[in-house]
Amino acid sequence: MRLSEISSKEIIDYQKGERLGILGQTDLLVNEETGDIEAFIIPTMKWFGFGKKDREYTVHWDQIKKIGEDMIIIELEYVE
Repeated sequence: MRLSEISSKEIIDYQKGERLGILGQTDLLVNEETGDIEAFIIPTMKWFGFGKKDREYTVHWDQIKKIGEDMIIIELEYVE
């Protein structure tokens, strides 16, 4: 699968049912040797994207549960 095929898809957290962002607005963690994508780094913003970064979510490739036509379903691990 090419990056262009999954860019602009919404990233949805399965457990919370929340939209975390759009893949085009994320950073990628890429393996330097193989070129494989290892993780997405998703910033969350306040004030409709104009504010300071609130926090980041790092989504590793194995946390992706489903890549659909419009969205990517992920399952994050939360510490309570």
